[in-house]
Amino acid sequence: MSKEYAAENILVNTVCIGLIKSAQNERDWRREAGEAAQPTLEEWCAREGAGIPLGRVGETTEAGDVIAFLASERASYVTGTAINVDGCDSPVV
Repeated sequence: MSKEYAAENILVNTVCIGLIKSAQNERDWRREAGEAAQPTLEEWCAREGAGIPLGRVGETTEAGDVIAFLASERASYVTGTAINVDGCDSPVV
């Protein structure tokens, strides 16, 4: 799509979001923790993030900053990319 729309100055990128603190994760935690709410949400996030190379669950602002950059004029020459925001869970270079 990026090649198809480049001539019209339409940029096409994707942000591949990994484990980010969100309402979806909170629902998963509530389902797993049950009425006792054990482990706490913070403990659950720490456990889930332990397997990620950066060692933690990402923050929504971290994903939002990448998205805001891509939507800004500063990214006017960035097209045809897929950017992983996942703490190196899917490393590519």
